[in-house]
Amino acid sequence: MLVRYTAVHGEECGSLEQALSTARQLKLHEDPYWHVLLHYRKGFLGIESLVDDPDFFLAPDGKTSPEAELDATIRAFFDPVEDEKSSAVCRFAARYEWISERLNLDPAALPVPGCRSINDFLDRTRPEAVTLVFPMAHLNSPASMYGHTLLTIETTNKSRLLAYSVSYSATTRETFGPSFAVKSIVGLYPGYFSVLPYYAKLQEYSDVDHRDIWEYPLNLTEPEIRRMMLHIHELDSIASDYYFFDENCSYMLFFLLEAARPGVMLSERIHGWLIPLDSIRMIHDQGMIAGVTYRPSRTTKIRHLSSRLSVQEQESSLALAGRGARDGSPEIPEGSQQGQRQLYDLAGEYLQYLYSRGEVPEDIYQGRLLDILEGRSRLGISQDDPGEQIPVPVQPLNGHHSNRLALGAGFKRSEFFQEVRIRPAYHHLMDNDDGYIRGAQLIFADIAVRFYSSDRKGVLESLDVIDITSLTPRDRFFHPVSWKVKTGFTRKAGEKDEDRLVYQINPGGGLAFQNERAGLVYVMAETDLSIGGVYENDYTIGAGGSAGAIRAVGDFWKAHGYVRDLYYGPWNGFNAFEAVLQNSLTLGRNQSVSLDVARRKVYSFYHTEVKFLWNLFF
Repeated sequence: MLVRYTAVHGEECGSLEQALSTARQLKLHEDPYWHVLLHYRKGFLGIESLVDDPDFFLAPDGKTSPEAELDATIRAFFDPVEDEKSSAVCRFAARYEWISERLNLDPAALPVPGCRSINDFLDRTRPEAVTLVFPMAHLNSPASMYGHTLLTIETTNKSRLLAYSVSYSATTRETFGPSFAVKSIVGLYPGYFSVLPYYAKLQEYSDVDHRDIWEYPLNLTEPEIRRMMLHIHELDSIASDYYFFDENCSYMLFFLLEAARPGVMLSERIHGWLIPLDSIRMIHDQGMIAGVTYRPSRTTKIRHLSSRLSVQEQESSLALAGRGARDGSPEIPEGSQQGQRQLYDLAGEYLQYLYSRGEVPEDIYQGRLLDILEGRSRLGISQDDPGEQIPVPVQPLNGHHSNRLALGAGFKRSEFFQEVRIRPAYHHLMDNDDGYIRGAQLIFADIAVRFYSSDRKGVLESLDVIDITSLTPRDRFFHPVSWKVKTGFTRKAGEKDEDRLVYQINPGGGLAFQNERAGLVYVMAETDLSIGGVYENDYTIGAGGSAGAIRAVGDFWKAHGYVRDLYYGPWNGFNAFEAVLQNSLTLGRNQSVSLDVARRKVYSFYHTEVKFLWNLFF
C-alpha cells in the first residue's frame, strides 16, 4: 500500500472537480517539488523537462507545461482502471503521494489498486541507507575520464555484496573513438536509469581493477529514501538524451536527491558543464554527506604489497601467479614468516588480477589459486603491522577545485607580456595531485590571452580544446602504455620568426617509469599536424619525440623538465626543438604559483620565454 502523508489542504478532496480546483487555487504546478518530479528546467525559451520520453508525460504538452501535466495527472488518478498496469497511481507513485498529501485526496474516491509492482520493488531492494559512490577517473576510458558517480542502496541485511546500485548512463555499445566522443557530447545517445546489484554494476567497468573507489554515506531518513525509491520506479525504462558535459551521470542523480529531500537545490545551480567531482562537492555543501570510505583498487593493492618486498620476492610472487612460463614450483626466498605471508598475498592478488583480465584460463586459475592458498595457510595469520595497511590518500573532496583562473606576466624574445588564463576543467600535471591521479592530466577549453607591451590589444595565445596526458609507470606487474593527445589553437613561429595562430593536433605514445631520484620519467614518440597560413600550403606535419621527468619535492613544490624535438615537412622542412623547466609551488588547497622557463629553436631562430603565473582554483 502507498503511504499517506499529513495533508496540507485541510478539507478532504473527494471528487475530481474539487481536486482540480484546489490544485489551481494552491498553484501547485508552480511548486518547486512538482518541477523536481518532472525534471523541469527554466531555459531561454521557457520551462521544459529534461526527460525526452513521451511515456513520462500524461498531457500532450506535458514536457513544456507543468500546469497541463499536473491537470492531466490528477485526472488520471481518478480514471477507472482494470489493473495496476493501466493505473497512473501505480505508474507515478511519487507524484501520487505528493499530490495526495498536498490536496488531502480521499483514497475512497480513487480507484487505487494494490500497486504490487511497487511493493515488489521495495521488498526486493529493502532500502535502509544510501551511499554516493565515486569510482576515480580512468583516462584510458573516455566515458570515465572525469570519474563517475552512482548511488548504492544498502539493504536491511547490511551486506555490501547484496546492495543495489542506481546509476544513469548512456545506452550504447560504443565506449571509445571519435564516434562515441561526438555523439555523447551532442546528445545522440539515450540515457536511462538502471537498478542493478552493486557487484554486477562493478563488473560493467572493464577498468574496475584500476579504479580506486570513494564511498560517501548520505544522511537520508527513511521517508526520504522511500521518496527517492518511488521516483526511481517512475523513471524505469524512461529515456532522456545523454550529454557528456551537462546532462550526465552526475547531473541526473541530482533529481533523485531533490526528490528524496524537498528543498535541496542542486540541479538549478548548474549552468553549463558538470564534472562528477564537482557534483560531490555540491552534495557535500548541502549537508547530505555523513562520512567517507576508501576502497583501493586491486592495482593499488598490488602496488602496495610489491613495494614492501625485495626484487627477488617480487619475482617469486610473479612465478607463483604463473606469469610467463612455469617450470615447476618457484623458489621461495628465505626470510621472515611475515615477509613470506606478504609474498603469497601478493601472488594471490596478482593471479586474481590476471584472471579478471582473461589472461589465465579458469582451470589453470583454480589450480594456481589453490596452490597459493595452501602455501599461505601454512604460514598462519598475519601479525598486526600498520605498514601493511594501504595508506589512505587525500580524498577527492579535499583536492583543488576544477576551474582555474591564472594571472601573470613574462617575456618572450625580450618583449614583456601580461597573461590571463581561464580553464573550466580539470587537472594539469603541474597542479597539486592531492585528490587526483598522479601522472594524469585532463584539460578542457583552456584559454590564454596575452597583452604585449608593444601592443595594448589582447591576442589569443592559445585555446586548448582537449589536452590529455596519461603517464602510468611500468613495473614488473603492470606494463601500461603512456600516451597524450592535444588539440586546439596555439601560436607558432614561422620562417620569419613571427608567431601566428595555427590549429594543432598532437598525439603521442610511449613509456613511463618511476625512479626514486628522478621521479616519474617518461619518453614518447610524437606526431604533430599544424594548420595555418604561417606554413607553405597552409599546413605542416612533424614527427619526433619527447622525454622528461616530473618530481615532487616535499609536499608543496613540483618540478617538470622535458625536451621535445620534431622535424616538420613534407616541403620546406624545418626542425622545432624546445627545452622546458616548469615549477609549481602550492600555496594552499586552491592557490599556487608557477614559473616556466623555456628555450626554443624553430627554423634557425632561437628564443627564450619566461612566465610567472598565480593560479586560483574555484
